[in-house]
Amino acid sequence: MSAITFWLTRVKKGNVKMTKPSIIFFGPDGVGNDHKKIFIRTLLYSSSLRGVYIQNMHIKLIGKNLNQIFNIWVYDDNGLVRGSGLFIDKSGISSNHHFLLPKSDSNFKFIEGDYDLEVYVEVVDRKPKKIYEQKLHLTKDQSNEINKNSAGVYFDWTPNIQAYQSHIDRRPKFDEKIDDYLKFLTLEKPEK
Repeated sequence: MSAITFWLTRVKKGNVKMTKPSIIFFGPDGVGNDHKKIFIRTLLYSSSLRGVYIQNMHIKLIGKNLNQIFNIWVYDDNGLVRGSGLFIDKSGISSNHHFLLPKSDSNFKFIEGDYDLEVYVEVVDRKPKKIYEQKLHLTKDQSNEINKNSAGVYFDWTPNIQAYQSHIDRRPKFDEKIDDYLKFLTLEKPEK
């Protein structure tokens, strides 16, 4: 084995990279929840064969009079788990990543306008580093729906036009009659 090959495969520390997210979501964290989140679907991978451990990730959302950090990271690993200690190698891991606000920021509102979304990763023994940036736009209708907690906005990557297309996803309102019927079936008394 040559010295260069040894250095590239055994010694060199890699950087974490990510693919363009196929989905970006702004909205409530669950039905009718006041707590807001950003969700992305992406592949994280290492630039070296050695691989790296991610100890944390966060998203910075920058807009008009806004610089908000979504610093609670949860990812899908056969169920949602709090992010920490995720090993990324050259082949990478494709996963859903949820970024939430701390409870102290529960008054946050998405407003109409242009946003810069920045994804940061913190590898063990290194400072957080920006690995992705994307410009997005929320319309007035979209921001109103998010802030009523009745909908979220999806930004879907459309490869044939090389752009994100956004749409509102409204959650169906829960039918109280169905709830009463389910309670009847389970012998619970419906609330009045």
